[in-house]
Amino acid sequence: MFSARSLFQEIVDNDDSYRLFCSIAASGEAQGGWENGRIASLMPASLRDLAPKVTRHGADEDKHGRIFQALLRRRGLTPAPVPEETDYTALLERRGIGLAHDKLRRDEPLTELDIITYLSHSRVTEQRAADQMVMLTKYFGDHPEVGKAIRIISHDEDNHLAYCHEELLRLARLGHGRTIQRILHDCARAELVVYRDVSLAVMDHMGRVLKWPKAKSGGLTTAIRAVYGYERLGGWRRMVSLRMPERRDALGGPPASAPEFA
Repeated sequence: MFSARSLFQEIVDNDDSYRLFCSIAASGEAQGGWENGRIASLMPASLRDLAPKVTRHGADEDKHGRIFQALLRRRGLTPAPVPEETDYTALLERRGIGLAHDKLRRDEPLTELDIITYLSHSRVTEQRAADQMVMLTKYFGDHPEVGKAIRIISHDEDNHLAYCHEELLRLARLGHGRTIQRILHDCARAELVVYRDVSLAVMDHMGRVLKWPKAKSGGLTTAIRAVYGYERLGGWRRMVSLRMPERRDALGGPPASAPEFA
């Protein structure tokens, strides 16, 4: 039998699988940092007050990327190439979810609809990230090598999710409620498929690195598909609901530094 705890422990204990895990995570965080930085610089005049929070969001994502790079360095490892099929951010973009990188590379102000799209996309993906970090904190928050990194990132992801809830609710009060719900539902449906496909791809690569027997790989494939089935039937609702968070103005201050991982 296998569990989330035993799987992650196996990945952390092997240099090659650990290198791949940290490299995939670092790449995704770096992409998120760039995207948020560009969005902050292209914010429409009507929403300029949101730019500092978007900047803070990007700074946090950059920090997370540096943390994963530092975890690699601490073990004397270099980043591994990230397989295309494990690139969560790029696969979402291909499905038309979020703001296209081509748009973000232009020096043209974004629209209010673009910002609603960005926040809705972030609300869905930050839910996924927060859920994953809660699980990792439960099992590995006290791990001597990765525990501190997990706790820092988990705290930030909770802040990001709170910020998305609060800002989307503010925009809903301004009359954008139906648009927000439509985009949230579109994002969630696409994210479920991408998360399933990326999970299958990551486990396939890990299985080859760790030489898992066919029975174990097959069991993991079945488990991933079962999670997708549950989410498709109703689990997706947690990704589209909006409620005022307990953490208000979660990204209103300067980003917390993580000098021990610099």
